[in-house]
Amino acid sequence: MGDFSGREPCPYRILDDIGGAYAMGCVGGSIWHFVKGWRNAPKGSATSGAFEQVRVRAPVVGGNFAVWGGLFACFDCSLVAVRHKEDPWNSILAGAATGGVLAARAGPKAAGKNALVGGVLLALIEGLGILITKMMAPPMASKDDLKHGGADPTLPPTQPGLAPPVAFPTGAAY
Repeated sequence: MGDFSGREPCPYRILDDIGGAYAMGCVGGSIWHFVKGWRNAPKGSATSGAFEQVRVRAPVVGGNFAVWGGLFACFDCSLVAVRHKEDPWNSILAGAATGGVLAARAGPKAAGKNALVGGVLLALIEGLGILITKMMAPPMASKDDLKHGGADPTLPPTQPGLAPPVAFPTGAAY
């Protein structure tokens, strides 16, 4: 089964997602804890307090993000293998499963609630991605538009007053 999404194949995708999630968590955690350390440090040591908080807490946030990214990627790859297709439902179900597993220690009620939140969150993200893709796509011309003088969207754009493009000979020795 070919993967045309531009992503790594599944066994490697898991490691790629873990690393990406760790990096995002470290960067976001650094910013968050720098500001928090700056605000909570005693007068005169704001800079050192901010950097100390980054040193101590940013890797923890990165690790938490990496756990989430690894679980999500494992569930996503498992769903691709079971369903034999790559579609938004895999991400939505993987988000729900990840939310449920991460909250499993708090009991079935919390796991169910977090699974619902994870699924809804991933559904919103997938829906937004599809919406943006559709908005950015060029409008498709119907056959009737083309019959009545509409422009063919598969042709390159032209500007009035410009000569048509000239094809250069290929294979010539220059």
